[in-house]
Amino acid sequence: MTTTWSISQMDRNAANGGVTTAHWRVEAVDGDYSVSAYGTAGFTPDASAPDFKPYASLTQADVLAWVWGSVNKAEVEASLAAQIEAKKNPVTLNGLPW
Repeated sequence: MTTTWSISQMDRNAANGGVTTAHWRVEAVDGDYSVSAYGTAGFTPDASAPDFKPYASLTQADVLAWVWGSVNKAEVEASLAAQIEAKKNPVTLNGLPW
């Protein structure tokens, strides 16, 4: 299974460019099976902090690191893996015998 995390949108303070919300998406693919999840992570930027990084200087890797600091990456990926397994090996089926 491969997972791909991305940031689909960010909200920021107009005055200082501090990011307040990151909207993230993750897709898991295993052969012909795929599932995805979407969520948000909130931040309280402090423009006076020495490690403050303004919006214009951010990379997706920077923001994903922030997201993974507030979202349990392993749990999200485990949930996606379980969803793929459920698709591969369904416990219920539907249809008609005729």
